[in-house]
Amino acid sequence: MLVEYLVERYAKKAGKRITKITKKTLELFQAYAWPGNIRELQNVVERAVVLSDGDTFWVDESWLERKQPPESPRSSMLEKGLLRLDADREREIIEAALSEAGGRIAGPSGAAAKLGIPRQTLDSKISILGIKKTRFKSS
Repeated sequence: MLVEYLVERYAKKAGKRITKITKKTLELFQAYAWPGNIRELQNVVERAVVLSDGDTFWVDESWLERKQPPESPRSSMLEKGLLRLDADREREIIEAALSEAGGRIAGPSGAAAKLGIPRQTLDSKISILGIKKTRFKSS
């Protein structure tokens, strides 16, 4: 429904009459993660409307290709490694990082940065493992 609304909105703005949306386009939209949220969707729909010639809305598949930001090899290895470790070993690594970071989780000198994982992931792992992060706070 949202895509239909946006197509109608941008078609009216562009002075075009679009009455159909291809099934392939709807499937592409549903499969795409939309990291830019609604603004990205609006931009893609507007571009497709402007470039369309007929009454059928379609989107070029290349517009929705996943472009992964380059990961540092260390960061990628650590995150994947932490996911496969047993709980005791994982606890040791996280506690060592917390100790080194003075109990700080976020920020450039926080434990998450030292481990190369997102802060939310580390918070979740700390909670799941029952680690008391206050033990590591520096005075």
